[in-house]
Amino acid sequence: MAHSDEIFEKITKLRREVAHHAKLYYVDDAPVISDYEYDRMFYELLALEEAHPEYFDPASPTQRVGGKPLDKFAKVTHRVRMDSLSDVFSYEELTDFVTRVHAELPDAVFSVEPKIDGLSCSLIYEGGVLVTGATRGDGVTGEDITQNVRTIFSIPLTLPEPLTLTVRGEVYMPRAVFERINQKREANGEALMANPRNAAAGSLRQLDPQITAQRALDIFIFNYQEGDLYADGHAPETHMETLDRLDALGFPAIGLRTVVHTADEIISHIEKIGSMRDDLAYDIDGVVVKVNSLSQRQILGEGVSTPKWAVAYKFPPEKKQTRLNDITIQVGRTGVLTPAAELSPVRLAGTTVSRATLHNIDFIRERDIMLGDIVSVQKSGDIIPEVVCAHPEKRDGTQIPFHMPTHCPSCGHEVVKAEGEVAVRCINPSCPAQLSRGIEHFASKDAMDIDGLGPQIVDALIDAELIHDAADLYALRSEQIATLERMGDKSAANLIAAIEKSKSAGLERLIFALGIRNIGQVAATALARRYGTLDACMNATAEELCALEDFGQITADCVIEYFSRAESRELCARLAAAGVLTESTSAPVGDKLAGLTFVLTGTLPTMGRSEAEALIVAAGGKTSSSVSKKTSYVVAGEAAGSKLTKAQNLGVAIIDEAELLRMLT
Repeated sequence: MAHSDEIFEKITKLRREVAHHAKLYYVDDAPVISDYEYDRMFYELLALEEAHPEYFDPASPTQRVGGKPLDKFAKVTHRVRMDSLSDVFSYEELTDFVTRVHAELPDAVFSVEPKIDGLSCSLIYEGGVLVTGATRGDGVTGEDITQNVRTIFSIPLTLPEPLTLTVRGEVYMPRAVFERINQKREANGEALMANPRNAAAGSLRQLDPQITAQRALDIFIFNYQEGDLYADGHAPETHMETLDRLDALGFPAIGLRTVVHTADEIISHIEKIGSMRDDLAYDIDGVVVKVNSLSQRQILGEGVSTPKWAVAYKFPPEKKQTRLNDITIQVGRTGVLTPAAELSPVRLAGTTVSRATLHNIDFIRERDIMLGDIVSVQKSGDIIPEVVCAHPEKRDGTQIPFHMPTHCPSCGHEVVKAEGEVAVRCINPSCPAQLSRGIEHFASKDAMDIDGLGPQIVDALIDAELIHDAADLYALRSEQIATLERMGDKSAANLIAAIEKSKSAGLERLIFALGIRNIGQVAATALARRYGTLDACMNATAEELCALEDFGQITADCVIEYFSRAESRELCARLAAAGVLTESTSAPVGDKLAGLTFVLTGTLPTMGRSEAEALIVAAGGKTSSSVSKKTSYVVAGEAAGSKLTKAQNLGVAIIDEAELLRMLT
């Protein structure tokens, strides 16, 4: 029988080896042993630690992913308010900031560092041990994500000195990890992640830390918040001094940082960082400029919600030139033919882009876009790639004009273009592409939310002639699904369970899921709340529909036209017969937010976006997907994007989740 000191030595050795190989795998992306060998080593260590709790060590690699899934995140009140920064979008605005600082503090110098495109969080250490990780939330209150930050291997679980301190950093998903995850999701027929920033935010807020661990997140520490940074009591004097100290303690402090004196020097460093964007392993969306002296920061003070001693210069939307190799046609669920650009691959705003939207034929003609052109591409809101313009001056005579097809590429049926409409449409109700896209829409998260029913599974079900419309989903059997490619007994059982669960989605979701033209979530909710049952909706008159808020003649006509078709009524009858709930599940509408329109952007501290929108609508308010002068409030969460910028430019009121909840009470 092994002596206790021998067991301790073995545990210590295994901890070193597991930690070493975990870093190679998760941080360096350069594993030197197989997954099997790593798992064997990890579970041997876990078994020894469980048998000998007297050797517990919070820094053990087994403690990184050990928590059980949570029901919800607990709230955390930040010891130091986690403010956001004022954004500037031009060198003129940046120079104005420097001028204002120098007017009060002529000798001020500035730190300049990249602005990581991720999710901000704080880390609290007590006695050198990581005890709490929290999201920024509204700056005052965030969510306790301690279990999840422990899965980030570059975050030290213990410090080399028994210090008590709080640091702030930006969690991000490395580009290589993002590409790898999306390749796997595409192969599995799952929806792709939009960009590394959204992927990082979603991964960090998973209730199950095992899922977060699989996402291989990373972090840069960019601020020392409070605490005893030095064991000898020495107080840091500058921002750069704190970062150097954090580096020495084992934190991954923000790199590419420097100290400069003038606006011209700041701009020069911004240009340098900007030129490196494509070569970095992570996404950045700007550069942060801060007064370096901590005492001078106190003199400048804080604004209402942002410090007066720092700004974030935001890069303009990134544009790249590439070749338009072809234009293909996608047939949507309502039969609309949409042209898409097939591009030579180009790296753009964090992802490799090879396809981009061209919207419609008028868009193509207005921009004089021809096949073979060199075109400029950017991402709308840093998410959806779109062609901005062509470059006729770079044509070599091989370019040819594009014409919309006269027949549907999916079913061969002749297409039509209604008077006054831009869209070219296939009106064949049996069009396979429309069936596929329609089923995908029916199963989507905001509709019936059938988890696991992605595009490839839908196509496989259609190809196997197992479904011909949405109602057929509810007649599927597990053994039928298990015979499909990449589906086994467990996957089939999970899908059947998800289909069964969707029966209780409610009338609001069902109406949206039916895919009626011009009926989005807001209109679907208005219909459900006004009529209460699907039968009543089917028998509504055009005059009644036009009287509904958010409805007009065109929307009303679309509802009447849909329910007047025999196949639509038959589909609804079969859905009801299958046990799908055809009654409204909404609570009575209040009036606290009556007459107000809200736009939500970013990740909220405690609620999903759909949950927040439902609360707004239940209180009589409206929600919109775009910001305009008519917008009453923009509710901004973590990693808010272009909608926040537009709201600031238009002077629209910006609130956080906490303020929204106060308005609802």
